[in-house]
Amino acid sequence: MTNSWKKYILWFAQEHLDFRVAEFNSIVKLFGLKHRKLNKNLLKPFWIVEFVNDEAAHQFASRSVTLRCIYELWSHSDTYKNFHEKLRSHIGTSGNVLEPFTKCSFKIVVETYNKHISQKEKVEKIETLDYLPFQGEVDLKTPEEEWCYIEFYGLDPMAVPKEPEDILFGRLIAKGQRELIKELSLKKRKFIGNTSMDAQLSLLMANQALVKKFDLVLDPFVGTGSLLVSAAKFGGYVFGSDIDFMMLHGRSRPSRITQKTREKDERVRSNLEQYGCGARYMDVIISDFSQPLWRDGLKFDSIITDRKIDGNS
Repeated sequence: MTNSWKKYILWFAQEHLDFRVAEFNSIVKLFGLKHRKLNKNLLKPFWIVEFVNDEAAHQFASRSVTLRCIYELWSHSDTYKNFHEKLRSHIGTSGNVLEPFTKCSFKIVVETYNKHISQKEKVEKIETLDYLPFQGEVDLKTPEEEWCYIEFYGLDPMAVPKEPEDILFGRLIAKGQRELIKELSLKKRKFIGNTSMDAQLSLLMANQALVKKFDLVLDPFVGTGSLLVSAAKFGGYVFGSDIDFMMLHGRSRPSRITQKTREKDERVRSNLEQYGCGARYMDVIISDFSQPLWRDGLKFDSIITDRKIDGNS
């Protein structure tokens, strides 16, 4: 283990909680990231995690779709008094490290979880940080550096405490891949069916499958290819197979209410081309999964599917 660690705040979206730990473990395995989790309650949206350096933090953020942002931790505590003492101590003992940030343009964002506060109250909280050594201009649109002040008021909206359970402050290092969820949204996708997998779930599954650049990936129940799209987005070369001839050839009934007939180019390949991944599309094949058609010796790096396989499939 390394003797050098840096603490980071990982702010996760409070969605698909069952996948959060699995995705985290998959990504650190994919990149071989040394880490230490410091949280006991992993259902909380804010984790304190130690990585070796900022590069490791950037690598994690480059793949995570459950992550909103990752911050370099400057202070955190469950009381205001202790929080400010820790922050002042961090500033006092990190002079040389902080020097590059003192003259940059900046902004401070205030976030409260499970409690709404007014803009006036947010400004008041920023004013309690007037001892920060920032001399640069405040730039709310395109700052060179961004800091975040966070107050966490628990997970139960019916039992919000008077005082925050945790107060955190840190410098923005990177944002997660939440934009991919919007980019791959089924609402704008060329070819979908009644069972097309949600974009976020398909991205999560591709992460759990450890898909990386140049991997050969198979979905044996490909349908309209949602999993292939996500795998290709992460650099994989994708194959698919399915027994449904009508679906693969775009001849099934359209699933959109406003669409009466399918367009001629509705097919899995069109989806890959729509997202700039056409070059990673290998093929989709009409096939019964119980009758393998692959030649001996062919190896896939990942097989991912949303179909439950059991004795009755």
